[in-house]
Amino acid sequence: MTGVGIVTAMRMEARCVTSRRLPFNSRVSLGPGAAIWLCGIGAEAAREAAEGLHAGGASALVSFGFAGALDSSLRPGDLMLPDSVSADRLLPIDTEWRSRVRELLSARVRIAGGILAASPHMLASAAAKRELAQSAGARAVDMESGAVAEVAFRTGTAFLAVRAISDPVECSPPAALLGALRRDGSPDPVRLAMLLLRGRVAIGTLLRLGADSRAACATLAAVSRHAGRELGFAG
Repeated sequence: MTGVGIVTAMRMEARCVTSRRLPFNSRVSLGPGAAIWLCGIGAEAAREAAEGLHAGGASALVSFGFAGALDSSLRPGDLMLPDSVSADRLLPIDTEWRSRVRELLSARVRIAGGILAASPHMLASAAAKRELAQSAGARAVDMESGAVAEVAFRTGTAFLAVRAISDPVECSPPAALLGALRRDGSPDPVRLAMLLLRGRVAIGTLLRLGADSRAACATLAAVSRHAGRELGFAG
């Protein structure tokens, strides 16, 4: 696959693709086969990134990063390679491309398929996750893939979502935590300390989320090593 545009919301996710410190919200070339855009959290940011990558010559788009589990069998570090994305409608992925990536990774990581749901906001409870799982028939959720899939569908561009589970059904990031993140998804230590001092986030929750995020990062790093060439950049 050539001319791949990779959309990633958070700096932690982007580091699994490249060790370079990327500028925020701009297209960065990874060589002749790919470019990456670190866009920030949410659908609007992801849509802008996908449109920018397409305008810059991308013939394929990848939504790359973390996802929350909606299925209790999915655990942190599992890889979600969805069959489709549920936004306002069910949006397709490139099945042949997905099959090639899956083949490269099947012996390396635990892979799940099914529907990936798009959510306009962070799901902060198991009840909210179960409700979305039932309404969308989905196994995992994120906030960016729906927007990237929409751009790909509208422009006739190949699309793939590559998402590692970072939070299981029973352990979700508290909604207050969004207020302690910078635009690139990295934590602001001062704001985080204030949340802890005010009791809005428990230290145990942060430790659990940190461990689960590291498991997801390890999986995304394995994707880069073993399927990077298929995704347009050297693995």
